[in-house]
Amino acid sequence: MPNVYLIGAGPGDLGLLTIKGKKAIQSADAVVYDYLANPAFLKYAKPGAEIIYVGKKGGDHTLPQDKINELIIAKAKEGKVVARLKGGDPYVFGRGGEEAEELVAAGLTFEVVPGVTAGVAAAAYAGIPVTHRAFTPSVCFITGHEDPGKAQSTLHWDVYAKSTSTLVFYMGVKNLPDICAKLMEAGRPGDEPVALVYRGTSCRQRSFVSTLAEAPAEAKRLKFTAPSIIIVGGVCGLRDTLGWFEKRPLLGRGVVVTRAREQASDFASVLEDLGACVLEFPTIAVKPLPDYAEVRTVVENLRDYGWVIFTSTNGVDHFWRILKEMGKDARALGPCQVAAIGPATADALRERGIEPDFVPPKYVAESVVEGLLARGVQGKKVLIPRAKVAREVLPEELAKAGAEVRVLPVYETGLAEAGPDEFLEWLARGDVQFVTFTSSSTVENFFALVPKERIAERRADLKIACIGPVTAKTLARFGFTPDISPEDYTIPGLAAALAKAVESE
Repeated sequence: MPNVYLIGAGPGDLGLLTIKGKKAIQSADAVVYDYLANPAFLKYAKPGAEIIYVGKKGGDHTLPQDKINELIIAKAKEGKVVARLKGGDPYVFGRGGEEAEELVAAGLTFEVVPGVTAGVAAAAYAGIPVTHRAFTPSVCFITGHEDPGKAQSTLHWDVYAKSTSTLVFYMGVKNLPDICAKLMEAGRPGDEPVALVYRGTSCRQRSFVSTLAEAPAEAKRLKFTAPSIIIVGGVCGLRDTLGWFEKRPLLGRGVVVTRAREQASDFASVLEDLGACVLEFPTIAVKPLPDYAEVRTVVENLRDYGWVIFTSTNGVDHFWRILKEMGKDARALGPCQVAAIGPATADALRERGIEPDFVPPKYVAESVVEGLLARGVQGKKVLIPRAKVAREVLPEELAKAGAEVRVLPVYETGLAEAGPDEFLEWLARGDVQFVTFTSSSTVENFFALVPKERIAERRADLKIACIGPVTAKTLARFGFTPDISPEDYTIPGLAAALAKAVESE
């Protein structure tokens, strides 16, 4: 195993990290990352790994490059496997070559994990192919920010002007007027298309197409700053035809997910596919029970129950954990009929080899009871594995219908330990457009952590989304009415409702 991995993390989109890069992060004892590397990649680090931020943002460096080199070497000489996580590709304007040379001089081994470079990815996400048979057979990557310590520039503007290549400038927004002027002075036509892509591949991506003569003024008018890629060439004219990423309905919208951490990532993934900037602010902590003696006793007597009703994926997860500990599997539920409240819960059961006998068309107690009555639940014993504290509507309604109901706690929930600081920072910056609630508990716990006055202050430009009427009723206790409530009380339904709300603005 190498002492150090020099990993290209790509330009921002979490999905553009390579499989090899992910494995390298997972194996590392220390992760050293910079400003352009998506901090979401840190979730792949193993427990106990040392996480070190070294900055490097447009001249504002938390650590200068020589100190970063010293840090990497010091950590490696401590016997740690170091993952050096860099935006884009380590060897494309990433100073990875310099770091590698220092590692060799220190007698350390290293491995380079290439990454997707912004010059290709940001252009592609903006609808610009850097090569195209109808326009150019070549592309040239150029620094827009030369080393100021150089005695003489090594940029050959006359060569760039005569070339038919697409020109891609990195780190050049501050120098955009000078870049455009020098290209025109050397002979590149002033009406040649120029594109700028800000934060390419991320949820904050913006782009525009102008000309060499007008791009500096347009960039200033639109307030484009670093990090932005500059693209020069006829291929920029394809942006309006081939652009796809910026058509996502939630692009740039800040959406807060208040679900428990165990479920937040599924919802976040759906929202990110729609372009949203997602802040996971889990308000619920899901915990195992201190004692599972009752659960084990029930598992040994599952044959006594006509129906087992799972109301959440958490219930499935914790119930199956006990089954596994007892040396059992899905066959233990063989004598029972099984119901799943919601498609995600149904999928969790299918993953474990159980095809639910009943999934209600609507995910409220009344619909569940109606469906189970039609399937002969009256007079039968019903088991509901669920949280220790939850709404009693379903068991009460089933009991009224003539079923013998046993509620079986298999986990408990509480207030999440993480505080609201990051959420409040987003809120203060105006980066939050939607707050989502997927259960009554998320509402109650959210307002236990966040003063309702802070939400009231921003209510004019902040929309609240609730998954269903029960959650909306809980929200009303705090003085708020949801702006968005889907007809389909599911996570995909809630995400679709957010997209529809934006489209109708």
